[in-house]
Amino acid sequence: MWIKGGRIIDPATKRDFIGDIEVEEGVIRGIHQDGKSAKKSECIDARDKWVIPGLIDMHVHFREPGFEYKEDIYTGSMAAAAGGVTTTVCMANTRPVNDNPSVTGYIMKKVADAGLIRVLPAGAATKNMEGKELSEMGLMKNAGIIAVSDDGNPIESAAMMRRALQYASTFGLPLMSHCQDKTLSGKGVMNESELSSRLGLPGIPNIAEDVMVARDIAISAELGIPIHITHVSTHGSISIIRDAKKSGVPITCDVTPHNLLLNEERARTYDSNAKMYPPLRSETDRLALIECLRHGVIDCIATDHAPHSKDEKDLDFDLAPFGVIGLQTLLPALLKIHFDHGIPLFDILAMVTINPAHILGIDGGRLEKGGRADITIVDPDAEWTLSEDMIVSKSRNSPFLGWQFKGRVMTTIASGRIVYSA
Repeated sequence: MWIKGGRIIDPATKRDFIGDIEVEEGVIRGIHQDGKSAKKSECIDARDKWVIPGLIDMHVHFREPGFEYKEDIYTGSMAAAAGGVTTTVCMANTRPVNDNPSVTGYIMKKVADAGLIRVLPAGAATKNMEGKELSEMGLMKNAGIIAVSDDGNPIESAAMMRRALQYASTFGLPLMSHCQDKTLSGKGVMNESELSSRLGLPGIPNIAEDVMVARDIAISAELGIPIHITHVSTHGSISIIRDAKKSGVPITCDVTPHNLLLNEERARTYDSNAKMYPPLRSETDRLALIECLRHGVIDCIATDHAPHSKDEKDLDFDLAPFGVIGLQTLLPALLKIHFDHGIPLFDILAMVTINPAHILGIDGGRLEKGGRADITIVDPDAEWTLSEDMIVSKSRNSPFLGWQFKGRVMTTIASGRIVYSA
């Protein structure tokens, strides 16, 4: 396969030029500037397109096993491919929970059967995600997990978090922390503010996230072991993370596209597609995240792709489940942030390519000779509107329905195979 005449953009090496890429047997065999390659039988014309590394989304929920009516590994992989994503990390809150090697093995078999993108499971940090007893991390790693996380549930005990972080580090497994103090978030369903009072909905205060972020950073600092804070949403949390990084604490973090592009006003109409955890925060919080994105405090952008059935999301706002999908809109959302806020293209693409690859300790996220042929081809000028009939996922719960975007994935190549073509 030859990808001809595209604008090759690689955040890992800061290379940006017009050229060709040669792919053979799942590997990049050559990258040629100024069209100096020989023509092969299978050729993709990438003129006027961007050619970038396949995206890595380090936080998704593919729901299998147990909740296949919402999403399964095959449909989740299809949605990822349609969004230019070639690697995902799927969370452990399945039924049964992925807290032992048997469940991990089942997921890996389903990934192989799907045969589309690379899906790497995260194992639960504690058994049944109950925060009481450590999971079988070593056995799960042998079966295929890439990280541990009780995402969906916070590890409420500081002692258990400390032990989990120590135990995970012995296997070289990153721990991804869901920071939520449930005694503070209570029965809240949206950001706590004047708006939540006006809407008559119980609120989730910023401090519910902030105090857990501060706790986990203190544990990381004391042990000298890295921890990853997922889906950061408040100006308080990101300020704590910024200061900790300046002090040399080995922490990383990610934010979601919806927390970067939307604020609590999106919930004013009681649309349950604006209900997720953490909730959409104030405009002050959103702008604080944008500024920390600009200054390199934020390491990654991850969708927290969380499918739910239409019947579930059609309930009243306070009864509907938390969560929204985001795989197909990941790249256009990034480009909107790039265009609207002037975040350099290299920087924003690094947050979904080389940065998560480094944190997870995996190959990929870059375009280099001898590397994985995970490649996304983008039309940066394509303008389009997201509608329900365009969504590949089983679920339709996107907060961006009806949005106009600029920039669209045209072709996704995973391990040298075309897995999506517009």
